[in-house]
Amino acid sequence: MTIELKTKFGQIDISNEVIATIAGGAAVDCYGIVGMASKNQIKDGITDILRKENFKRGVIVRQENDEVHIDMYIIVSYGTKISEVALNVQNKVKYTLDQTVGLAVDSVNIFVQGVRVMNP
Repeated sequence: MTIELKTKFGQIDISNEVIATIAGGAAVDCYGIVGMASKNQIKDGITDILRKENFKRGVIVRQENDEVHIDMYIIVSYGTKISEVALNVQNKVKYTLDQTVGLAVDSVNIFVQGVRVMNP
């Protein structure tokens, strides 16, 4: 599935995997994020933290009518305020996708899959 952007020069098709990878990269740059978690908890195991090349496994990109919705599965660091971390991720993902792809995202839904204690 792809997201279609219409410009004055023509049409641009961007795959959901590319959008998911950009969104995952933006999310892990945020303070309080340990990593991305798999959306397939039963199959992959809830404790797995996804590596850079697998960020798209922790992100779902949905297009309904002309709206784009993103679901993200994250693992946060112990001792951080989860609501603030989630809000920061939402803002960063929306901003990054707008600046890099020109895609206006209607919603970024955050699903916290776990809390990890970071080693000092």
